[in-house]
Amino acid sequence: MLSTDRLRQAPVSPRSFPTVRQRIVTTLDSPTHVGQDGTSWRRTLAAYVALTKPRIIELLLVTTVPTMFLAQRGVPSWWLVVATLIGGTLSAGSANTFNMVYDRDIDAHMGRTSKRPLVTGEVTPRAALIFATVLALVSTLWFALVVNVLSAVLSLAAIALYAVGYTMILKRRTSQNIVWGGAAGCMPVLIGWSAVTNSVSWAAVVLFLVIFFWTPPHYWPLSMRFKDDYAQAGVPMLPVVETNVTVGRQIVAYSWVMVATSLALIPVAPMGWLYAASAVLSGGLFLAEAHRLLRSAKSGAGMAQMKPMRLFHYSITYVTVLFLAVAIDPLLYFAIR
Repeated sequence: MLSTDRLRQAPVSPRSFPTVRQRIVTTLDSPTHVGQDGTSWRRTLAAYVALTKPRIIELLLVTTVPTMFLAQRGVPSWWLVVATLIGGTLSAGSANTFNMVYDRDIDAHMGRTSKRPLVTGEVTPRAALIFATVLALVSTLWFALVVNVLSAVLSLAAIALYAVGYTMILKRRTSQNIVWGGAAGCMPVLIGWSAVTNSVSWAAVVLFLVIFFWTPPHYWPLSMRFKDDYAQAGVPMLPVVETNVTVGRQIVAYSWVMVATSLALIPVAPMGWLYAASAVLSGGLFLAEAHRLLRSAKSGAGMAQMKPMRLFHYSITYVTVLFLAVAIDPLLYFAIR
């Protein structure tokens, strides 16, 4: 395995990592231990649910429903909301399961992921691959038949972006993996908008960009906290290959662009005072926390003093507050004159 020091010193090269075809063969053919005495149906069900990464799905859905409220400029059909959430859950579950199948080898070397079902042997790689494929097919058909074809296309694109673009191509090859790979996490915004309007407007694009610029300062603090795990697994996350100061500067830069983009929604949508106040206040706190992290890094503070997880946890609060304002503002609209 590569050490943290070696990853910092050597530039990331595609030749340093297995090819896509090699990775697929290795992942599917490597042996998996399954307990001889079997598992209860509850444990098996829990293992399959774990494959879909429910916590990530929750965060994705937090952005979907408010976007539907904004697209409707009011309360959308509750059946449409439920149908979109069902399709979105199945789609995200498929992408996350494909990710676990492919990343099973590195998950085994990271403490944070070492208990995942494919590592422990509760689910075989082949069974997980079939499960992911079924979820992809069902979610696409569900969107096409129950919501609309545009949402189905966007959903399928999201699966491809995450399972292929991020997991198979970018994650092990570049320190900017989460930047471009994070585009998959922005797709629920477009799906929510298209579910209501059967189109994609500039307001939806702005919300897409908010999540796009939010993803790096959300994920890099987590990567800072677990950079030794990533280094041991040979994954060139930015905190592994760069200094804490460099990471802090990029976090601050993306945070400023994110806040500016969130304010751009005001004239584009348009949004009222409630959203504007929420965006300014929550964005201001985000920037303050990002700058605090950078100052700590510049002072040479250790991980315990930098506390990068503070920003990680607040970033979740930020996106929740911001999108809650996106949902409520059309209901209590006070125009900005």
